[in-house]
Amino acid sequence: MEHEKIVTAVKEAMEKSPQRKFSESIDLAINLKNLDMNQPQNRLDEEIILPNGVGKQIKIAVFAKGETGQRAKAAGADYVFDPDEINVLGEDKTKAKNLAEEVNFFIAESAYMPLIGKTLGQVLGPRGKMPIPLTSDKDIVQIINKSRNSIKIRSKDKMTFHISVGKKEMPPEKISENIDTIINRIEHRYERGLYNVKSIYVKTTMGPSVRVI
Repeated sequence: MEHEKIVTAVKEAMEKSPQRKFSESIDLAINLKNLDMNQPQNRLDEEIILPNGVGKQIKIAVFAKGETGQRAKAAGADYVFDPDEINVLGEDKTKAKNLAEEVNFFIAESAYMPLIGKTLGQVLGPRGKMPIPLTSDKDIVQIINKSRNSIKIRSKDKMTFHISVGKKEMPPEKISENIDTIINRIEHRYERGLYNVKSIYVKTTMGPSVRVI
């Protein structure tokens, strides 16, 4: 995929979008083909680190205690829950659902993953928000910093899905590098590469679509 072609499409999408009173996202519409999406192995469910982030705050919640919890707070985690709070959240489904909608990434010390699965799995699982396990060989600060530049791609059983790749205020070149990263991941995800991609369009939140592929 030629990078200049992506840059041209991004610039066109931005130019065709009228000025709004709010900050618009730059979104991709990805259309797959020649895949049986009833087969789980054909579904996309991946975390991708974007070279330039998405231009907005990524909210992170951590389930940890002691020094790990303190380091998570110092690293800027939006929420740090003591493990004792897991059952409380599990009993308050409304609060748990609101949290799942607000937070982009959850991280949990691996010892608490079974309890989280039991109490919050029904809320977090369907949203693709089950926590990233924090094992003893991983650094909570590094995971938080990495997650701030990450997005989650989930196609579920759909051939068409949408993802945010930046904000309109970002330079087109930066957004294009993000798109390039996503296309490369999809290309390497499937055995037939981009043959399994019918089309990809880029657009602002309220603007017209421009074809990338």
